[in-house]
Amino acid sequence: MKSAPKAYKNSEFLNSPQARTIRILAEYLEPESRFEKFNIQDTVVFFGSARIRPTQEALRHRDELRVKNAPERELRAAEARLSISHYYQDAVDLARMITAWSKELYACNQCHGRRFIVCSGGGPGIMEAANRGASEAGGYSIGLNISLPYEQEPNAYISRELMFEFHYFFIRKFWFAYLAKALIVFPGGFGTLDELLEILTLVQTGKMTKEVPIVLYGSSFWKQIINFDALADCGVINPEDLRLFAFCDSPQEAFEYLKKRLEPICRSNTP
Repeated sequence: MKSAPKAYKNSEFLNSPQARTIRILAEYLEPESRFEKFNIQDTVVFFGSARIRPTQEALRHRDELRVKNAPERELRAAEARLSISHYYQDAVDLARMITAWSKELYACNQCHGRRFIVCSGGGPGIMEAANRGASEAGGYSIGLNISLPYEQEPNAYISRELMFEFHYFFIRKFWFAYLAKALIVFPGGFGTLDELLEILTLVQTGKMTKEVPIVLYGSSFWKQIINFDALADCGVINPEDLRLFAFCDSPQEAFEYLKKRLEPICRSNTP
């Protein structure tokens, strides 16, 4: 008689509701083992819209719609996306700067392990731009992808060794937060707002005890989308909470701000 499959090889069981805890643990332990293997100590996380495309691509799409006499609503949307397309190249440039600096620190043994590795959600748009910038600098970058009904495909610039596919949003968010030494938030929609506000809440409430500089990239966008000053004026946040983040409007400005905040961490060799 053929023996029954061992429980840990029984795919029907492993995909059942009863084995949910095992799947959750796997999404915690498997990334942890790879981060240890490649000596990844911490990250600089990029958040932003999956819909922001390179300027030439956004321009071509707008022109194609014009040729096809597309409805006015579609043309307005294409113009809006073209107007923010410059953020894609800004994310590429900033990620390239951070990765080049990270590689210098590692080569000179100024830090324990690989520090300040670019990490994104692994998809298109700003996520792709961040991984692309790291790739152009010849460094590692992380992609924490998520399985979605409409299939978010991993972008082509993630380091293959550090490409992940998550089922559970909360475990993916854990890995964003746990390794992060800095956060850069480019313009984005519901997902970006969710990620930003969750990290701000963790920092504000002291649940995230480490110091995490947060850059809101694109002050004109963010000040239009969220009136942070009004939140303080209404008393629903404290005025000092406005110091939990900084606005930046160029890759060089953001890089210099982050470098100034992160260098003391590296000098102290704090993992």
